[in-house]
Amino acid sequence: MLLFSVLVSVVVGLLAGLLPAVGTEPEQGAKPTIGATLDPLPSPHGSNCSHLTLKLEFSSEVVEHEYIVAFTGYFSAKARSLYISRALRSSRDRQLEWHIVPRENPASDFPSDFELVHISQASPSSLLTLEDHPYIKRVTPQRKVFRTLKYIPSPEPAAPCNAKPVTPKWQSWQSSRPFRRTSLSLGSGFWHATGRHSSRRLLRAIPRHVAQILQADVLWQMGHTGSGVKVAVFDTGLSEKHPHFKNVKERTNWTNEKTLDDGLGHGTFVAGVIASMRECQGFAPDSELHIFRVFTNNQVSYTSWFLDAFNYAILKKIDVLNLSIGGPDFMDHPFVDKVWELTANKVIMVSAIGNDGPLYGTLNNPADQMDVIGVGGIDFEDNIARFSSRGMTTWELPGGYGRVKPDIVTYGSGVRGSGLKEGCRSLSGTSVASPVVAGAVTLLASTVLNRELVNPASMKQALIASARRLPGVNMFEQGHGKLDLIRAYQILNSYRPQASLSPSYIDLTECPYMWPYCSQPIYYGGMPTIVNVTILNGMGVTGRIIDKPIWQPYLPQNGDHIDVAISYSPVLWPWAGYLAVSISVAKKAASWEGVAQGHVMVTVASPAENDSDVGELTSTVKLPIKVKIVPTPPRSKRVLWDQYHNLRYPPGYFPRDNLRMKNDPLDWNGDHIHTNFRDMYQHLRSMGYFVEVLGAPITCFDASQYGTLLMVDSEEEYFPEEITKLRRDVDNGLSLIIFSDWYNTSVMRKVKFYDENTRQWWMPDTGGANVPALNDLISVWGMAFSDGLYEGDFSLADHDMYYASGCSIARFPEDGIVIAKNLKDQGLEVLKQETAVVEGVPILGLYQTPSEGGGRIALYGDSNCIDDSHRQKDCFWLLDALLQYTSYSMTPPSLSHSHSRVAPPTGSEHPLPQRLEGNHLYRYSKVLEAHLGDPKPRPLPACPHLSWAKPQPLNETAPSNLWKHQKLLSVDLDKVALPNVKSYRPQVRPLSPGESGAWDIPGGIMPGRYNQEVGQTIPVFAFLGAMVVLSFFVVQLTKAKSKPKRRKPRIKRPTYLQQQTTTGKNPTV
Repeated sequence: MLLFSVLVSVVVGLLAGLLPAVGTEPEQGAKPTIGATLDPLPSPHGSNCSHLTLKLEFSSEVVEHEYIVAFTGYFSAKARSLYISRALRSSRDRQLEWHIVPRENPASDFPSDFELVHISQASPSSLLTLEDHPYIKRVTPQRKVFRTLKYIPSPEPAAPCNAKPVTPKWQSWQSSRPFRRTSLSLGSGFWHATGRHSSRRLLRAIPRHVAQILQADVLWQMGHTGSGVKVAVFDTGLSEKHPHFKNVKERTNWTNEKTLDDGLGHGTFVAGVIASMRECQGFAPDSELHIFRVFTNNQVSYTSWFLDAFNYAILKKIDVLNLSIGGPDFMDHPFVDKVWELTANKVIMVSAIGNDGPLYGTLNNPADQMDVIGVGGIDFEDNIARFSSRGMTTWELPGGYGRVKPDIVTYGSGVRGSGLKEGCRSLSGTSVASPVVAGAVTLLASTVLNRELVNPASMKQALIASARRLPGVNMFEQGHGKLDLIRAYQILNSYRPQASLSPSYIDLTECPYMWPYCSQPIYYGGMPTIVNVTILNGMGVTGRIIDKPIWQPYLPQNGDHIDVAISYSPVLWPWAGYLAVSISVAKKAASWEGVAQGHVMVTVASPAENDSDVGELTSTVKLPIKVKIVPTPPRSKRVLWDQYHNLRYPPGYFPRDNLRMKNDPLDWNGDHIHTNFRDMYQHLRSMGYFVEVLGAPITCFDASQYGTLLMVDSEEEYFPEEITKLRRDVDNGLSLIIFSDWYNTSVMRKVKFYDENTRQWWMPDTGGANVPALNDLISVWGMAFSDGLYEGDFSLADHDMYYASGCSIARFPEDGIVIAKNLKDQGLEVLKQETAVVEGVPILGLYQTPSEGGGRIALYGDSNCIDDSHRQKDCFWLLDALLQYTSYSMTPPSLSHSHSRVAPPTGSEHPLPQRLEGNHLYRYSKVLEAHLGDPKPRPLPACPHLSWAKPQPLNETAPSNLWKHQKLLSVDLDKVALPNVKSYRPQVRPLSPGESGAWDIPGGIMPGRYNQEVGQTIPVFAFLGAMVVLSFFVVQLTKAKSKPKRRKPRIKRPTYLQQQTTTGKNPTV
């Protein structure tokens, strides 16, 4: 037995040496600030590993007098100067002073498509003169980008890298919506940050080597290590003699600092995840690393630096580019255009989707572009990370619907990478998940023999087709699922150029993956359901759709019960386009309930390569459609959400609805029921209401079909025709609920930005809501909101409420119901830093219109209680009560008999709010247009008209499982089996003198010859040990069988025990 114990200990010890060490890492997001300081935190002495959490923050501002002049092509420096000189001379502005800003970087010796110009006192006419030049495409302001990285040590004592500390099963996280009140004294730096990040914590993650977890070692054993692939890291640089890297091909500096080294560690970490060869090993250690230092040690960058660096990446024929930056501005034209040009040159761009979760509609650019691989984050328990931004994209609002993003998710919580000088550290964030995918893409590209097949579209096709779907998670959280490196390898190595779709099918019955589509069935008379599908074209950078997409309903599956309209990109460039599918119910199914199926056939053509004899490549793809149809609900159950009159950043300055959120000044989440009003939508569905979205003017819907029109946080103006129609609709029974927000011109001037371009202050284009426009809309009923700005906690109908930067009701009909509360005057606090409580502030009004059969109107002065962005106390109960009133004419007794009920205000005491003089709302409005003097309404646009596709019915059975049915064409995973090859590891150089030989995960890439010898010896010892243990068991078993069995004598029980057993009760089990 002693020998057995010793052998077991030996085997267990050997096996333990092959398993990764278990550690923990707290998770936190980021909070945007400007001017935040950062102290670099190197690895502790005596340890080769540090446990840190990354806080990543972004903001930007315009640079004074500097403009990016974009040209229509690439020209020499002399030609660019000549074009600009001639254009400015024609402006006839003799006082105009300008010069070209020199750019001393590696790209300055080559032709460029832009120039950076300093123009003093630039007038709008001189800028227009520049744009009138035939070779100048666009003139935009130069932007200064701030990125703040904060490495925060774990609050728990850091365990050694190889230790196994106790891991708690759960951990609390800190919300971004603080409940404590803070001072609202506004200094000069108020509202200069432009993102919404904050501290959060995830479940404890295991900081293992992410490359091993994703089975990169399987491809290493086959001899694939990233060789021959050029990968660019756009970050903070890399030191020259870092021991983790052996193939740094080039380091370039694009900043105004005279160094190539990384002073912060983030760039080193990202490069390590991709290509480290030792310790915390990367995916592709033999790849060619091209380091682009685009951020200074103060975390400052400029748009022009990125444009120059992007041009140089194209010149160097970079294959894969990792970009760990992002922001909400998808209308930054120079940047977006350059990203398109990069991918058009076959650069596979991988970018982080953002750290603004768990809020929906928070995708960052450029990761939200169709040609870019957008990466979200998960933890090591396959849970979507709280910090990971959620879809949908908001480019398409209000008329359309967003696309599915992220494309894919992977580990981004507690991931281990290279330290600043040596050793390892654990970081978290989507900027960590992005290099995980970039490293995987680099490794995958090196496995393909015919590199011509690898392009941004084919790589994305392989990643999304091979991704493992996470259970219980919708597509706007996980995209196509979790990265599966081995399946992606199999797909890539049997790939033939083709087109594909993302998503590859539309199933409105599949929950929760197809949320929000699956959350509400469709019915006759409802707004068409729009699904925005991305077409990926792996055949070439450009393509087109042949003829028109074909709609083929399955007759046995009632496909003729639905109508389909299709719009699509006239040109697929670069590598992608859109396919918008609008689904509606046919009239004959108005009272029918069931499931209907069909599919859309799309044929994509793309020019063949130059050396090909084939003139054009074609690929036909099928988009299955499956919907649930119910009879048309009663009018009282149908709610229409007004999306058309919601505006957001970009492009204009539309401020947040809650003034306390100084670190998040911009309203950029889309104000859609499936983004920042998602919880409200889910609540209404649970209460049995059917919610539809109006993406067109009020003149474009049939009011007789709906019980209530819901208008929340409206920033847009109204056409005169809309005001007239709404009055007629309410007289005929339509009810109206309006949630307003603050509007005060003095406060708007207080929260202004200084535009260094024009040397003028840039005021918000509206307040939290456009109260003057709302007053125009409801004035016919004698109603109006005020410009008061109030805040405070109160109780209403036994519910705790919080009024966050709302307005009050200034005027209301005398026979209406008005509720008032005592609130703080927040406007006074903002303007004068004084505190005062105002008694009897009217905040809620209910009114029954006098016309026979007329509708009802409800007003409330604050929308923050139903908005997910900064909600502290929800008021969904109030929305329920208002819908009971508007839909069923049931006045809640808790409101009609409330002690807070007051006489309706007449509005005679104070003038109603007026529009801010000199505002620029007309620049971004769909209603207003520029005019001499004040802007005026545009002509009312025509209502959207859908051209329904002519059906080509199929008398055949539809597939039952659309997800399993969809695969890439000509891809057979069985044909690409993983061979059983001899163990192989990437070659590594020996240790330099003085270099640390510590490594934290046995089985990793160990330095020098020791790795090769011991790596071959350990399996032999393990086998011999197992054989000894097996022999021991066989010997013991043989001895046991050879011994003769002795029969045990039967003992007779005493009589008194037998009597007790008989008389006692048998216990029940």
